[in-house]
Formats: sequence, C-alpha cells, structure tokens
Amino acid sequence: MYSSTFIFAKKQFDDEFHRLDQVIAEAAKAIPGYLGEEAWENPDSGWVSNVYYWESLEALQVLMQHPAHLEAKAAESKWLNGYQVIISQVLRAYGDAKLGHPAAAIARAGCVPIAGNPRKA
Repeated sequence: MYSSTFIFAKKQFDDEFHRLDQVIAEAAKAIPGYLGEEAWENPDSGWVSNVYYWESLEALQVLMQHPAHLEAKAAESKWLNGYQVIISQVLRAYGDAKLGHPAAAIARAGCVPIAGNPRKA
C-alpha cells in the first residue's frame, strides 16, 4: 500500500478550482488500485492535507498523469500559497478496524505486502 499526501496552504478558491477538484476526485476513485482517501485541516496553521491510498505506485501514477491533475498542477499558484507532496509506502498499519480506514484490511491481516513479499506487522 502507498499513500500520496498533498499538503497545502489555501488562497482563494474559485469555480475553476472546485470543478478541477471534483474531476480529480472522481478520476481517482475510478482508477483500479485506488483504496480510499481522507482530508484534514489544521486550524492553527490553516494547512489542508489530502491523503490518497493506493495499491501500487502505478495506480498513483495514473492519477498524476490525468489531464485534470496536470491542469490543476499548472495553475496551482492561483489557488495555493505553498504546497508539499509526500509519497509513502505503508509498512505497517494498526487499529481495530472500526473506522473503516483504507488500511484496516492490512491491520486485520497483520501484514503488509512489501515488494511482493508479505511481512508480519
């Protein structure tokens, strides 16, 4: 499992931003290998964090090459006052599965496939 985290500081969002955001969200959900997402906002800093979960880097790459994503990336300075992207491999996940989080299946199984080789958490 992989996660892609997009952290950003907001400027003013317009109709174009909201349209692209919706198209990107729908495109992500339609990609085989998409596992889920979550979003957070830090009230102290005002930063927003969107986290997508993927079965593979190849699935993530499909979203990164989607025309709406490329369009939004080219126009980011209109809507964002800085951003950071973090791509991570999930090595372990823990929990009781009550949240329905994308990593819950990994936590239940007690393992995460790493380079095609399951390892115990």
